[in-house]
Amino acid sequence: MAQQKEAGMVGMWLFLLTEIMFFGGLFLAYTIFRTTYPAGFLFGSHLLNVPLGGTNTVVLIVSSLTMALAVYFSQKGDKKKLIIFLFITLALGLVFLVIKYFEYKTKIETHLFPAGWTYNPATPAEDPGHGIPLELQQPVRVFLWIYFLMTGLHAVHMIVGAGILITLIVMAYFGKFTEQYNSPVEISGLYWHFVDIVWIFLFPLLYLTGFHVTGAGH
Repeated sequence: MAQQKEAGMVGMWLFLLTEIMFFGGLFLAYTIFRTTYPAGFLFGSHLLNVPLGGTNTVVLIVSSLTMALAVYFSQKGDKKKLIIFLFITLALGLVFLVIKYFEYKTKIETHLFPAGWTYNPATPAEDPGHGIPLELQQPVRVFLWIYFLMTGLHAVHMIVGAGILITLIVMAYFGKFTEQYNSPVEISGLYWHFVDIVWIFLFPLLYLTGFHVTGAGH
């Protein structure tokens, strides 16, 4: 049993290493484009909803705590509390996704989705209507592409995490975990914490880029 647990932990750490390299490439792209278009990224960050992004940050931080408690009670063999904290973690993850859905919905409805977006003062119907200077149109569009790509991939990881939590809840309900066997909960906890940490980096880089200049986005 100990060997199985060790093998599972090593496997998860190797998987997370590949994920770090994957997201590391995205963060590198962000750094390159932000260096290339500093004014566009400052303007673009003001188009994001800082209160919603901040709320989601708090939600994920709390979910990391509840996931840690779920791992703790799985080690103690406390089935009831394990299920409770897995449910709370799942609920917080779903709250995050719902908030992100409405944030995306608002962006799309206000023409801030960059696909097919061109700015022309002569055709106001195609104008995103956010007072974006003509010279910043392309840089802001690059920022929005990076925003949707990075947060979208993060949301996909959250959906996968939600599926894992549902599986753990079902397994816990049928008494699959004991003090001697709880490695699936611990391994899943590593994945959940990783996804949370990624968002901790995404929030300031995307939402707070120009916060010190003009305050919160709108």
